[in-house]
Amino acid sequence: MVIRARGVTLTLGAADAPTAILRGIDLDVPRGASVALLGPSGSGKSSLMSVLSGLERASGGSVEVAGLDFGKLDEDGLARARRGRIGIVLQAFHLLPTMTALENVAVPMELAGQADAFDRARAELEAVGLGHRPHHYPAQLSGGEQQRVAIARALGPRPALLFADEPTGNLDATTGTEVMDLLFARRAAAGATLLVITHDSRLAARCDRVIELMDGRIVADRPR
Repeated sequence: MVIRARGVTLTLGAADAPTAILRGIDLDVPRGASVALLGPSGSGKSSLMSVLSGLERASGGSVEVAGLDFGKLDEDGLARARRGRIGIVLQAFHLLPTMTALENVAVPMELAGQADAFDRARAELEAVGLGHRPHHYPAQLSGGEQQRVAIARALGPRPALLFADEPTGNLDATTGTEVMDLLFARRAAAGATLLVITHDSRLAARCDRVIELMDGRIVADRPR
């Protein structure tokens, strides 16, 4: 299992007015699977992704990702655990505006100590159809192109696990379909396990498994 979670809880807010976000999540995800997380706003989807990716620390329970026990790691340890193992694609792209497309893809790999970072970044941009725009800044790219750069950045280090939070949410239907196709193609090429949060039924239908959350709990877990 690339993900094994048991009894995971997340409580936020002040001690005198706590808010329970996750309420006892049990989840196993085998290596290579594609999983869609569905549920209404406030159901805990993004919070679960944050806990499983090490961006947020669970309040209770256990989380093991890619063979690492996240509960035993401090913040620096979690950052190191993410590096090279976990890729994240977000709805809002989150590209650095002062860096070119090539730099946005290469610099995270370079900071992780990969000597061939810029060569790999060029190859990733070619793979997502942007080999002709390496020196363009995010403001010079369309929304779909920015998301392609974000996918290249996430998959450049060849992570074992890819998280995507509403990756087509800011795109029109046609561009969203193109990005969806690209996301699954690049994920397959990298051999990564995929967890995707989406409201798009077409995107969910392409996953091996669909998990529904409600009020911080898993209420349905079914194969496609």
